[in-house]
Amino acid sequence: MSETLTEVKNLLKGGEFLVKDTNYQDAFTPEDLNEEQLMIIQSTESFIETEILPVYDKIEKQEPGLTESLLMKAGELGLLGLAIPEEYGGLGKDFNTNSLLIEYMAKARSFSLSLGAHIGIGTLPIVYFGNEQQKSYYLPKLATGELKACYCLTEPGSGSDALGAKTTAILNPEGTHYIVNGQKMWITNSGFSDVFIVFCQIDGNKFSALIMEKEMEGLTLGAEEKKMGIKGSSTRQVFLENVKVPKENLLGEIGKGHLIAFNILNIGRYKLAAGVLGGSKMALEQASKYAMERVQFKVPIGTFGAIQYKIAEMATRIYVLQSACYRASDMIDNKEKELVANGMPFQEAIMKAADEYAIECSVLKFFGSEILDYCVDENVQIHGGMGYSEELGAAGAYRDARINRIFEGTNEINRLLTVDMLLKRAMGGKIDMMGPAKEIQKELMSVPDFGSDDNESPLAAEVKTVKNAKKAILMVAGAAAQKLAAQLKTEQEILMNIADMIAEVYAMESAVLRTQKLISIRGEAACETQTDMTKVYISDAIERLNLHGKHALQSFAEGDELRIMLMGLKRYTKYETVNTKELRRKIAAKILDAGKYIF
Repeated sequence: MSETLTEVKNLLKGGEFLVKDTNYQDAFTPEDLNEEQLMIIQSTESFIETEILPVYDKIEKQEPGLTESLLMKAGELGLLGLAIPEEYGGLGKDFNTNSLLIEYMAKARSFSLSLGAHIGIGTLPIVYFGNEQQKSYYLPKLATGELKACYCLTEPGSGSDALGAKTTAILNPEGTHYIVNGQKMWITNSGFSDVFIVFCQIDGNKFSALIMEKEMEGLTLGAEEKKMGIKGSSTRQVFLENVKVPKENLLGEIGKGHLIAFNILNIGRYKLAAGVLGGSKMALEQASKYAMERVQFKVPIGTFGAIQYKIAEMATRIYVLQSACYRASDMIDNKEKELVANGMPFQEAIMKAADEYAIECSVLKFFGSEILDYCVDENVQIHGGMGYSEELGAAGAYRDARINRIFEGTNEINRLLTVDMLLKRAMGGKIDMMGPAKEIQKELMSVPDFGSDDNESPLAAEVKTVKNAKKAILMVAGAAAQKLAAQLKTEQEILMNIADMIAEVYAMESAVLRTQKLISIRGEAACETQTDMTKVYISDAIERLNLHGKHALQSFAEGDELRIMLMGLKRYTKYETVNTKELRRKIAAKILDAGKYIF
């Protein structure tokens, strides 16, 4: 299977979408899901409807033992073991399938966080970095839910600066145990976990990871944090005072803890994007149903243009995020299969694959979490006064969403990482940005061509707009790197402008690829709404991209240099005139008629 996939699909390198085109036939979309994946979605939705929603109020109040028992039930259905190899009691499903669980589990809100932390950051470090003894002992019990897991990285003095952890581990004189001292905070699932993945400094300066168990003397917990949202998830501080950890519980290698932390974060950032996609769809469902139930001036408020705008904009952003998420998931999935086909163990292959697409993972993390924030905010607004009440769920979803811009590295950190990783790849020769950048310089001195390359093809104008938007990024980023050199890394405002431009291009192109693929299969008439959403998004996104570019250029250029580049930016951010009001009304009509997101 893997050999066939790599023969058919053109696997671009991470970040290479900026300088190379993707064939729409290679794009993975929700319409490509196979029967087994659809069954997992159905099983997940059924589990939420029958087991989670009827007791959700009790989950939010953290009724003792409830979340643990629900995790056990999820384990019985196989939902905790999708990423665990079959030889250790799991189902051994691929990255795409595992991502679906996170997307559709989002409807469970706080419980989705408990489950996600267990199967992700709690379990995956052992799957990918554990030795045979550790995997054989822990993974079967983690797959069933007999054991629950958490991930202890953050400390009071080290959040985004994970490697600045102060927790220490010193080998005892007998050479049998590490003596661990320190404090961890914001630890999801800590209140009921049996297994703790703890990061520490061995000998004071070798960043490493250990597997701890709750019964180990000296491991104690603080009180449950009083949080703004996700109230049903357990979040406590973990105190470590002379905890004796057998040296056999070292996870991976001494001094290589950063490999575990950063690789798990790459995967975690993608999974967060999948989760906020599911949360956004839930917010749209709540909003669209209420818009048709709430009557004002003798008609449903969903008949008002102002409300239709909100519904259509939510649906459009979800469509774009969904397209971008599935595209990235499949890139990781196919890269892993390619590496495995070439003889690499799957544990190493998935790490390499996630690292390869770390740029895309960071982009989706900040891009997706901000789309969710838009959706939950407009959901409250559409509900009006009832949105401020706890009765209908809009208020709770609003509070729950806010943490996603902080989880897995803040959105600011992920924006900075996006550009930093891209520039490092370019300087390291992994991506050829120099050649395209030189071509852009030549092009800026030539007569502009404002026509479409192929007016006969569906979405021809959108395809050209995306190509030109990539040129705008290369022009702005190239000029900033050339002008500022080493100083660029301290110019965070400029870096964030460039990161937002990159996110818009990846999002626009993902939507275009998905819609092109659908049109090639179903025909233009059957894909009218998808085409409308693509056009609406690009119409607005290209304006945002222009503004980000302008802000960046005005930060470091002046005079004739600035004037020429602003002209170039204007040239590369043109798009045909679109009646977005009428398109949004058509999009809203589809959503309001269905009462939910249907694409």
